[in-house]
Amino acid sequence: MQPDFNALAVFALVAEERSFRATADRLGVTRSAVSQTISRLEETLGTALVRRTTRSVSLTEAGEHLHAQIAPAIAEMRAATETTGSLGGRPHGQLRLAVSSIAERFLSGPFLASFAEANPGVQLDIVVTDEEFDIVAEGYDAGVRLGEVIEQDMIAVPAGGDERQLAVCSPAYRDSFGVPSHPRELAAHRCIGWRPAPKAAPYRWEFAENGKEFSVAVEPEITTNDMALMIKLAVAGAGITFGMEESFCAPIDRGELVPLLQDFCPRFAGFYLYYPSRRNIAPKLRALIDHLRGFHVTAKRPDGASSGSHAARQREITPR
Repeated sequence: MQPDFNALAVFALVAEERSFRATADRLGVTRSAVSQTISRLEETLGTALVRRTTRSVSLTEAGEHLHAQIAPAIAEMRAATETTGSLGGRPHGQLRLAVSSIAERFLSGPFLASFAEANPGVQLDIVVTDEEFDIVAEGYDAGVRLGEVIEQDMIAVPAGGDERQLAVCSPAYRDSFGVPSHPRELAAHRCIGWRPAPKAAPYRWEFAENGKEFSVAVEPEITTNDMALMIKLAVAGAGITFGMEESFCAPIDRGELVPLLQDFCPRFAGFYLYYPSRRNIAPKLRALIDHLRGFHVTAKRPDGASSGSHAARQREITPR
């Protein structure tokens, strides 16, 4: 017996939400109806797809395999139906985005607010995360990350201008402990590090000299996954920290932080909005892409220049 395609769609939502209740809410049905649909699908396929506990829902190995196989097709069908439904009207529906926590310009209030105002039929659902995962399998329409870490089979649109990473400290720390003249001297300083997730290694501090890139083995006294906390600690004089320049612009302008080692901090291609290559791009996603191309964010940099999204960079590319 062939499985009910509606049941596969329900299963795909359960896999995305990891919750029968949240799936039921999205579908406008009862939790019991979702559970019964999954049970019938499991009986048809002859294998368990979902592990159920009182507090959580997870996929079995068979469930993970099935979801990976059907997720792209489900996404295509959603996009196709949304395209058809929007032929006579404006973009609508929920737009799910997974955005890096350090994509400052994309996460700026003015950009997202202006998109929401221009597209009242679109409901933005933004998850700010630095974990690496398959956005298609997890049910996201698109993501925003640094171009160098985006998979090659994705389509990517620049979400801003060039970026660079920068080391900073407070004037009080500088006056008390001095500052390094070369990145190799960081090992002798108190440092505040960043990690994307609890089990991940602290992020490397990367620099360049004479056109050659290198990293410094910094052992932070304090490590966190929260850039806002890193900035607060640095402003309080806890040590030197390192991150995207955009994150430090405001406290540098206020005189709370001072940039360090700028000659060793080259610029590189910044963040991209990325999404899977499809024949049918949902109107809600197309609206976001068009809005991104037309929206210019200019930010003052510590070196006195400005950075922003430039029309010359606004082209769809395959990363790397």
